[in-house]
This record gives sequence, C-alpha cells and structure tokens, in this order.
Amino acid sequence: MSSTPTPASHPDQLLSEVAALPGLPGVYRYFDAQGQLLYVGKARNLKKRVSSYFQKSHDGTRIGHMISKIVRMETTVVRSEAEALLLENNLIKTLNPKFNILFRDDKSYPYLKITGTRETFRTSARMPVPSLAFPRMAYYRGVVDRRHSYYGPYPSAWAVKESITLLQKVFRLRTCEDTVFANRTRPCLLYQIKRCSGPCVDLVDSEDYARDVQDAERFLRGETQAVLDALEQRMLGHAEKLEFEQAAELRNQMTALSRVLHQQTMDNLSDKDVDVLAVKVHGGRACVNLAMVRGGRHLGDRPYFPAHVDDATAIDNALSEEGDAPTGDPAERVAVQVLEAFIAQHYLGIAMPQILVTSHAVGRPLLDALSEQTGAKVSAVHNPREHRRSWLEMAQKNADIALARLLAEEGSQQARTRALADALQLPDDQLDTLRIECFDISHTAGESTQASCVVFEGHKMQNSQYRRYKIEGITGGDDYAAMKQVLLRRYGKIAEAMRSDDVPPPDLTVPAEPALGQAQDDRRADQDASDALSAEPTAESITGPRMPDLVLIDGGKGQVSMAREVFQQLGLDLSLIVGVEKGEGRKVGLEELVFADGREKVYLGHDSAALMLVAQIRDEAHRFAITGMRAQRAKVRTGGSKLEDIPGVGPKKRARLLQRFGGVRGVASASVDDLCTVEGISAELADAIYRALH
Repeated sequence: MSSTPTPASHPDQLLSEVAALPGLPGVYRYFDAQGQLLYVGKARNLKKRVSSYFQKSHDGTRIGHMISKIVRMETTVVRSEAEALLLENNLIKTLNPKFNILFRDDKSYPYLKITGTRETFRTSARMPVPSLAFPRMAYYRGVVDRRHSYYGPYPSAWAVKESITLLQKVFRLRTCEDTVFANRTRPCLLYQIKRCSGPCVDLVDSEDYARDVQDAERFLRGETQAVLDALEQRMLGHAEKLEFEQAAELRNQMTALSRVLHQQTMDNLSDKDVDVLAVKVHGGRACVNLAMVRGGRHLGDRPYFPAHVDDATAIDNALSEEGDAPTGDPAERVAVQVLEAFIAQHYLGIAMPQILVTSHAVGRPLLDALSEQTGAKVSAVHNPREHRRSWLEMAQKNADIALARLLAEEGSQQARTRALADALQLPDDQLDTLRIECFDISHTAGESTQASCVVFEGHKMQNSQYRRYKIEGITGGDDYAAMKQVLLRRYGKIAEAMRSDDVPPPDLTVPAEPALGQAQDDRRADQDASDALSAEPTAESITGPRMPDLVLIDGGKGQVSMAREVFQQLGLDLSLIVGVEKGEGRKVGLEELVFADGREKVYLGHDSAALMLVAQIRDEAHRFAITGMRAQRAKVRTGGSKLEDIPGVGPKKRARLLQRFGGVRGVASASVDDLCTVEGISAELADAIYRALH
C-alpha cells in the first residue's frame, strides 16, 4: 500500500501506535489536546480502518477538521464485528463523542402497572391484604418489581392513560391509591359513572374482581378474542340460570369491548409485539419516528432527533472499510446511517420485540449483534405488506410532520434571537453562541425562598445548565436581598477569575448546591417531541464557562438597581443587565425592558419577535423557580425541619402539628397551651417543642 502520510503535526507516538495496530476487529477512540472525545468507531480490521484516516488527504472537509485535532487514540480489540458494534454504541451512549450521531438516551418509557398479580401469599393467611386482593392499575415509570405486572412500554404517558381509561370502561378495575382504598366508606364518582366496580366498599366479590383482572391482563397481552369468548360463555351461563341482571352486565361489558376494538382501527392479532421505525432526513437534520405495537394494539409513536448528523455522515462517507467511495443516493445513505445508529443505541440494554418494520434496509451485522444480545433472533422488514405497510406509512408521515415542525421551530427561534440582537444592538455575527441567563425569585409568604437561573444558548434553552439557589439569611419576602445573594453567588467567583489571568474561571456547569435536577423534580408525564432532542455541545462545554452576553432580571427598577449594585461591586459590565418590567395591569405583551446602564426603557411591541423570546426565557425562569420552591415547601411541611430532632415527636405527631398550625413557622409561633390542643401532644412534650423552637 503506497500512501503519503498527511499531517506532520500528529505526534510520533500516535503514528507509531497506528502502525502497530493488529488486523483484528475492534473499536477505536480519538481524543483532542484537551482530552475531549472526538469520535468512536468500529472496524472489522483495526489496522486498515484507522490507517486510512492518516494516509489520505482530507483537507477542507469535516473529517479533515476532526483529524487535525487528534492527538491521542485508544483501541479495544474484540472477538467479532458484532461485539465491536455493541461496544461502539455503548461507548457512544455513555461518552457522547463530538462527531458521532447521538441520540438522547431516553429509556424512561411509561408502563401500565397492575399491582399484586404476581405476589405469593402465605398459605397460613386466611386472606391477602385488601390492596392485593383487589389489584389496582396505574401509570408507572421506573424500575419494575417482580411482585407486579407491567405492560408496555408505551411511547407516551397519554397512551398509558388512554389504555387505563379503556380498561376502566370495560373491566372496571380500581385506580385509587391503597391509602384511599383502605379508608373509603362509600363508593366514589368512578363507581357512579361505571368506571369502577366498587371493591373498596365490598360491592363486588373478590373472585369476580380477580376474574376481571385476569381478563384485563389477557386483553393487554393481545388475547382479545379469547376474552370475548370467555365473556360470552359467562353471559350465556347466567342467562340459563335466569340471572338476567348479571347477564346484562356481561353483555354491556362485551359491547364496550367490541366498541373499543372497533374504534381501535390499528388492532391486529397476528402481530403481537412490533416496533415500526421510519427515518426522514432534510435540511441537515434527521428524525426517526418510533411506533410501538404491543399485544396487537398500536400504542402511538414518538419522534427522536439526533445530533451531529452532518459530521458523522461526512466521516462515514469519506471512509469506507475497503477505501472505496460510497455508492447510491447520498440522502438515502444518510438515512440508513441514522436509522442504524438509532437501532444500535436505542435497543442496547433494554427488551425489544423480535420484529422491526423499517423504512430502509438494515445491515445484517447489526441484526446479528442485537440477536446475540437478546438471545432471540431479531428480524427487520423494510418492504412490508398489508397492515404492516399501513403502520410504516403512518410512521413515515409522522416523521415528515415532526421534522418539518422542528425545522420551522428552529427557524423561528433563530429569527427571534436575531430580532432581540437588533433591538438591543448586540453583535449579530455570533448569534449561534449568544448566551442569555435569566434570574427569578419565588417564595410563599417569605417561606422557602428559591432563586432560579435558566440559560439560553444556541437558539434554545439549555436545561442541563439550569441552576437553583436556596436563599438563606435574609428577611422573608425580601426579593431585593434574594436577588443580590443569587447574583453574588452566581458571578462572584467568575468575576474574581476574570481579574486574575492565572486562575481559570470556575465551572458554572457544576450545581450551585446539592439539589434535584430538573429531570428529577420536574418530571412531566407527557413529553413534547422537542424533549427528545439530544443535548448538543455548547460554547461553554467546548471553550469553558464565560460571562453571558445578556443577564435578564425578572423585575423592574428595584431588582435592576440591586443587580447594578452587585455588578458594580464585582467590576462587571453594567450593559449586560436588562430587567423585564411588567406592563400596565401586568398584561402579557406590555412588558418593558429596563437597563442598568442608564438607557431609557424600551417597549418592543406586543407582536415583537424579540419580546416573544424575552417572555419565553422569563417564563421558563419563573416556572423553574416555582417548581423548586414548591418542592422545598413540601419538604419542610412534611417534616424536613427542627421538629424531626425533637424526642417524642414522630411522623404522626409531626404531621398533626404541621397540619394544625400550617407549617413550621406556625408551630414555632404557637404557645404551649396551643400545642397541647393537638392530639397526642402532652403538656411535657408541648413544653419540649416550645423550648426546641425558641
């Protein structure tokens, strides 16, 4: 093989490692001078594949840009190409390399849960506990428990709730919590509207209820016809015994089930578990639409949008295993690469159906690797017929719609960013890296004060960089003092670092304090398609933290004056501060921008694209602050306070105290006599509580 090594800038050690690679299957990883992972790839022949990067000229291309940054390489030799593929995608999922196709690792699919159906009861017990004798169905997301039955996964919370509503109409299973179930004295509204059989007040026999649970589980497994046949036999049996009321109930049950099946046009009994995958590539972006069929029922779909499509496809197209140029339509090649990347990353480590219906042909090595992982043969059909074709056409249409919506939203967001830059006379040559941070304060009558900081960069909200700050040491309800504290904590260290060239700036990506992240404490049952967007590297993640280009303050002159005082103290540029002052009557669209550097107020107009962006960022800061405040308030009111440290005050007494006086502050302000009025609080304990809180 005759070739001329390209860059002499690569370290000799790196080139010698490349020359010494074995001709075996494996995975390779490239790193830059800062230790950032650039790319992860696999090869049937490590020596041949990796050498091609350094023995060909790639000047002026994306791959050339990547190769110019490589200073270090790591390789792992495996036994087969299938093992290499699995290892490659595991590394891509965990390490998020800059030039690979990346999908968000979102496996938190919701399930429909039926409790206690797998519980093993002790034979000595006469009866199981009521909550297990009468299983409940519920929405569930998380780690599964072997004691219960789980059906799904479902693509969205909406799909789970639709299934629960269906089962309520047909089988009338309970959905209430065990605590509610155990303390009911009369049937609830669900019983009145015939969505529950009333097991909480013994309106249904345990055996009949168990039979309904079994039928519901069979229906969820796709045994629909068997369920209908069983209901028909029971109905005829009651009719023969002249038990016409019971027969009528079963007839109504069969009618409801038949109506549901008639409405569920996507039902098919021949395919129990199938995933339908359609990919669409346009405008430098891609969308993979995943539709799920479980138990023969089409449960809906969800779009996924990968990052780094152009970079990854350019690298893959520039280098083939044999060194030949890729053939075929470029758009189709990109679509296949995106689809295979999704399948490889998505199904690693999770249960998957044995049949995939895909819009493009999938390579045999990928299917073999998935089969090896799951222990069962996985097949893919890309030219389906009959009902599968209908599923695929629907998935393709939804992929087209989702991608068009994404491109429209991105275009609109970029236009809003440009409008804001024009309105505030910001430089318009670096709008892609424009960074805006917005602050808001939230509390309840001075209790549980929380400050929020949200980040807008790269034309979108960067929720991984959101931060909350617990405000302490101030007078309750003093928003000005709270704003001063959060700004000092946010920018104090970075301002100090900016004054010293020798000290690197602190990493603002590290949480300000131990706290639940947004994904943990602000979970939303139904996610938008935009939530499936993969997190792309921002300027901060690449070049290190920096001061934002704009600091938005949710407030008027008072908050802006406090921000100006902080920035003067820290020696920061006052022109960065912009307050969002509510208009007359606090009406949306009448907000005015207040500046800390002495400029006059600016009213952008109710239909201004710049105001829309400002309002979006401000509202997100407000939402993030409120959710944090509510979580903190709930923690305090359920016992996260000094009450926990008082001997003799257990959970029940603590709950009674908090409920009686409306919170810890109310308990602290109560007298000893008032404390004695609470059930279970003796005079001695009341005196101990009073002394502990004063």
